Amino acid sequence: MRWPLWSVKVAEPSMEPALHPGDWLLLCRTIDPGRPLRVRAGQIVVARHPGRPGLLIVKRAARREPGGWWLASDNPAAGAVDSRAFGVVPPSLIEGRVLWRYRRGRSGRP
Repeated sequence: MRWPLWSVKVAEPSMEPALHPGDWLLLCRTIDPGRPLRVRAGQIVVARHPGRPGLLIVKRAARREPGGWWLASDNPAAGAVDSRAFGVVPPSLIEGRVLWRYRRGRSGRP
């Protein structure tokens, strides 16, 4: 069992205008790591990069595909790496879904 809330900091501009570098995200994740997180199309998620499991990525769950989720960047012009580069992401690599974005001086839902 693990704590269901988690926070991460956005490092890259790939999700602008929804998220900016320096924003902090409060995430919901499953209590049981072996059980996939419920995700709906359009939600912003944090996932492990399929080719580099130590790297966390913040992306939009664009659509459900056979075998997982197609994850997209809101700002592909920023040189973002998403499912266009690595394909469908298995549900087991989705670490959490964003509940809230916060930053000193501002806050709001993504």
